[in-house]
Amino acid sequence: MTQTAPAPDQTVAQRYGDPVPTAPAAWNPVLQVLHEHRSVRRYLPDPIPDSVLRLLVSAAQSAPSSSNLQLWSVIAVRDPERKARLAALAGDQDHIRQAPVLLVWAADLARVRELAAERGTPLDGADYLETSYVAFLDAALAAQNAVVAAESLGYGTVYIGALRNHPEQVAAELHLPPGVFAVAGLVVGVPDPAEDARVKPRLPQAAVLHEETYDPAGQLAHIADYETRIVTFFAEQNLTRSWIDQTLARLASAESLNGRHRLREQLTAHGFPLR
Repeated sequence: MTQTAPAPDQTVAQRYGDPVPTAPAAWNPVLQVLHEHRSVRRYLPDPIPDSVLRLLVSAAQSAPSSSNLQLWSVIAVRDPERKARLAALAGDQDHIRQAPVLLVWAADLARVRELAAERGTPLDGADYLETSYVAFLDAALAAQNAVVAAESLGYGTVYIGALRNHPEQVAAELHLPPGVFAVAGLVVGVPDPAEDARVKPRLPQAAVLHEETYDPAGQLAHIADYETRIVTFFAEQNLTRSWIDQTLARLASAESLNGRHRLREQLTAHGFPLR
């Protein structure tokens, strides 16, 4: 699944939709993989070998973990019927059905609660927002390590945040006990070359990189520049789309969150008190 990589300057340029490539200060295969990330939404039926899955999990476990608490777990879903049910819960995304595996990354306080119960020790600190925050962050870091590992092997990936649209049903489908909450799904598989997934430009660094203190000056100008570039990117894919309009619409109301406005009450009901 290997292919010839573009030159480093071209690789960085496509990440920003920059027509004037600039050679990066340094380069290596890891940077190549990171800069070439793209969301893949069409997959071939080729299975993911168990040995590769174990490698992705070991890469995930190599991510940082706050105080080494390791408050996360991952559920590998391969069964076509279960994937189909989860796809329906996640907005009917067909790539969940197509790909050979869906990895569901979960914040996991159940494991440490069981340990405390076995030892008969208090665990009041687990009831606070800080601990839940750490569990979500640990799960996200682990998942992203798996993304980089998978893509370094030539596989495609795409996150499935829409599993949070119906967390109660997802928990029931995956038999998640109290204290375990699905943070996000991750589809992994061999990309269908017919899709020709491309690197999507990001905001210019001037919009996200601040020196010493946060400085909002010029933000709107940087965003206007980005809007021009990404509208061009969408047009090349025969899409009429505005990043600004799409972003504001996504956050316009509770309804636009597609059910995720209930996340606090859903977490509380599923064993995350969030004190």
